[in-house]
Amino acid sequence: MPWIQIFIDTQKDYAETIEDLFLETGAVSVTLADAEDTPVFEPELGTTPIWANTRISALYTADRDTDAILQQLQQGTINLADSPLTFKAEILEDKDWEREWMDNFHPIQCGTRLWICPSWREPPEQSAVNLLLDPGLAFGTGTHPTTFLCLKWLDGQNLTDKNIIDYGCGSGILAIAAILLGAKKALGTDIDPQAILASRDNAQRNGVADDRFELYLPKDVPADRPPCDLLLANILAQPLLKLAPEIAAMTQSGSLLALSGIINHQAQEIIERYAEWFDLNPPEYKDEWTLITGVRK
Repeated sequence: MPWIQIFIDTQKDYAETIEDLFLETGAVSVTLADAEDTPVFEPELGTTPIWANTRISALYTADRDTDAILQQLQQGTINLADSPLTFKAEILEDKDWEREWMDNFHPIQCGTRLWICPSWREPPEQSAVNLLLDPGLAFGTGTHPTTFLCLKWLDGQNLTDKNIIDYGCGSGILAIAAILLGAKKALGTDIDPQAILASRDNAQRNGVADDRFELYLPKDVPADRPPCDLLLANILAQPLLKLAPEIAAMTQSGSLLALSGIINHQAQEIIERYAEWFDLNPPEYKDEWTLITGVRK
């Protein structure tokens, strides 16, 4: 079944009113998106920021009268701005969106040995280290620059018999990759219970036994766990700053460190914070994201 899509590019001051108006006129869904290229990376806790220039789009069933909807929308916003707001309408053909998405998700090579492959595609190189992953509820598919930077760095390390901590494990992609690349075992922790479930599912899909990849909510991490040989934390800059002493305490002299989820302009503050415990390498960059690695002093 086709749909009617009506959208408008507007300023954030009008966004909430227009969203309510779309719903009042019978829209079955309303979406707010960035109308330009000004993403919001780290909003303050308890806030729901809206882009300065926002695209608001709404879907209506195809049996609705488009002209009547547009008239209602124009009438509802007639006093909202100095000049009339312009709504645009189009017919959106129905598709098998799941199939459309699957067809566009391709294997990703991270370094020289490691490939991240959706489970419905044949790995390009059977002899490579192929990690099978289906995108789901938790962050981490290899497509985002932060995850890609970590995976590429892992591919270049000698991980034989190393014990890993994946701090903020998300989908479990980093810990699973480390095990497939030779690590002895990994501990994953995340504040989101869905991440624990996703990590466990992905580990099973890749033949990683439970005793090689232990998963915990932060409150359940064993207090007597030994320090790790390598710690990965692909989270965000502010948590990395706050948790620096805790992260350092999970390592020992000679432990490797990889920190990501860091926007380029935040890198120097992270470097200065972690230099107390680690000898750090020059940062690595991809797009606007940074990877910081080092060795525990």
